[in-house]
Amino acid sequence: MIELGTGAAKPQQSYVKDVAEKDFLKEVIEASREVPVIVDFWAPWCGPCKTLGPQLEEAVNAAKGAVRMAKVNVDEAQGIAGQLQIQSIPTVYAFFNGQPIDGFQGAVPHSEVKAFVERVVAQSGGDASGGLDEAIAAAEEMLEQGAATDAAQIFSAILGEEPNHAGAYGGMVRAHLAMGELDQAEAILNGAPAEISSSAELEAAHAQLMLARQAENAGPVAELTAAVESDPANHQARLDLAQALYADGDAQGAVDQLLESFRRDREWNEGAAKAQLFTIFEALKPNDPVVLNGRRKLSSLIFA
Repeated sequence: MIELGTGAAKPQQSYVKDVAEKDFLKEVIEASREVPVIVDFWAPWCGPCKTLGPQLEEAVNAAKGAVRMAKVNVDEAQGIAGQLQIQSIPTVYAFFNGQPIDGFQGAVPHSEVKAFVERVVAQSGGDASGGLDEAIAAAEEMLEQGAATDAAQIFSAILGEEPNHAGAYGGMVRAHLAMGELDQAEAILNGAPAEISSSAELEAAHAQLMLARQAENAGPVAELTAAVESDPANHQARLDLAQALYADGDAQGAVDQLLESFRRDREWNEGAAKAQLFTIFEALKPNDPVVLNGRRKLSSLIFA
């Protein structure tokens, strides 16, 4: 949000600090009980770190205190790096309430960095963007109440005023999905301006479209449940069951099946269970309990 005034510009407050190993408990674990803390594990000799670090700092500072960032030099904090099993850098973890809730490894596009920060803020119940305008809020409420046609009209009107509004574009896609118009939803998604094609809103809409396509071919839940019970190591049956459960409105059941598949063999089919989990996480609201609990459980499995 831009504030207008006639006085001299104030220096922007930074929400980023270098954290030594001896301060990790206080500055990350304890601090994350008040506000989420993103930890950037880096080293001076790491080339990708020099690109990712400034992007993270920019996104964190843009959130204006809704999230903070700790930069940890792994060369000087080998104990923490070993405890968290940091095997390559850059590695980024987000902590909230003393626990890791999200993370990634390696350099990623700037849009993904921004989406990551927004997701972390949302998971803690905050808002990195200053809130949605009244029209978006009204359309979202209509969509939740089942008035998808009315919601689509409002989203369309918003796009008439602001063609690059990612929230309205994502809302349009979701409205047509709710109406069962998958081809129209896909056409809208494919027609989004390049400037917002990687936004969190459109990534979520894309995930929802993928899940809706899967639902068209989802098998009977009872038969797939029986197949998994008769052979718990049948990962394909478990994946099919997860898709069927999600299509049947049971997102929690789908996540539970995928977590079990990941626990049994995280590398099966090139990490298909983890990929499907991320698709579901992206499709749901970031602060949905299914997402929050699912991400925590997945992090626990990864760190185990």
